[in-house]
Formats: sequence, C-alpha cells, structure tokens
Amino acid sequence: MSRQEVETLAEDVPTGKTCQAMMTLARDRDMFLIFGLAERSASRVYNSAAIVGPRGFVGIYRKTHLFAEEKLCFDPGDTGFRVFDLGPARIGVMICFDWIFPESARVLAILGADVICHPANLVLSHCQVAMRTRSIENSVFSLTANRIGTEFRGGKNPLRFTGNSQILDSEGNTIAGMGDEGPGVVIVDIDPREARDKRITARNDRMKDRRPDFYRPLMDQP
Repeated sequence: MSRQEVETLAEDVPTGKTCQAMMTLARDRDMFLIFGLAERSASRVYNSAAIVGPRGFVGIYRKTHLFAEEKLCFDPGDTGFRVFDLGPARIGVMICFDWIFPESARVLAILGADVICHPANLVLSHCQVAMRTRSIENSVFSLTANRIGTEFRGGKNPLRFTGNSQILDSEGNTIAGMGDEGPGVVIVDIDPREARDKRITARNDRMKDRRPDFYRPLMDQP
C-alpha cells in the first residue's frame, strides 16, 4: 500500500460509486449499512466508515488511530467519535485499531451509543477478547465485522486477518460469532434499551459513578 495507491482508490463521500451502490442497497432492503472505504476530501484521504440508510446518506466517521503503515497512506481522522441516532438505536462507530484505546468506546458510550459498530481488518490478536471488556465496562452492544484470509503485497510479509467476527451484548456475552475461514452473514435481534441501563448494582452505575476530576492525566500530552 502507498499514498499514491490510496489516492487512486479513494472516493468522494457520498457521491462516490461505493456509497451510491450501498445507498441503493439500503433503500431497496430498507436497512442501515455501515461500511469501510478510502475517502477523498479535497487533498486529503481518510480511512473512513460511512453510514447509509433507507433515506440515503447518514454520516461518516474517519479513523482516529492509524495503524502501522496506514500513517504513511492516510491523513489522521478529524471527525472525532460520533453517535448517530437511527431511530430504533443510537450507534457509534470506530474502525479497526481504534479498539486498543479504551477511550474510543468510552467516548461513544458517554455520547449515548447503544451499539458500537466496528468494521475492521484485524491482524493483531486479542481484539475480540478486548471488545468483551469494552462492552462490559460501557454497557453497550458491540459488533466487530472483521476481514478473513491473507493478502500478499509485493514480496513483503503477508497480512493474515484474524476473522472471528462477533456480536456481543451489553454484558460482554457473545450473541453470535463466526470463524476465521469463510465469509457469511449473521442476523440477530437485540433490545437497545438494555444498553441504556448502566447499573452494576443497586448502588453502582457505570456512568454516574465516574469521577472525571481524577482523570485529568488522560488529557495531558506525554
């Protein structure tokens, strides 16, 4: 991958062909879709996830935490973490390597996300396990849609994607999962209201018990 290759593949959002095709699919199937793509915006290119629905384009999230050689190919995301109210549920979006920063999911939960949608091309281990913790500590559903297979890039070490896509409930339990060898589709029913109850015990609440005054080091630059 190179910056030149990314610039060649990048598309405007929502007028590019990928977004237009997904918007048509969402309209025809009466559903919402969250999908990744290389986004062009003026002279910049972003690793982005678009949200579309039956009525068209909903919004865009640009990846905050770039991984490895992505830093040479993409511009750092500038949208910040965003929550989109789709009606039945409020969804937050993060992309791939965002998972390793607990602040990503926490910000989305504070902003009111019921579900975290997490499209990914994961090559590191542990994400699927870590996302259980993200769901537990924030009381949110989480969906990780991960790539499978191996990609060879001009003699360099191949990229092996970990697969094992999963849907977790707001207590970190696996509702549905897949393996690491074949593509597929999983459909489950959830009740987003379960994610809005942040209580752990009758006297403990994940959000109300937070003490932000003691978290200031999180904001200090190293």
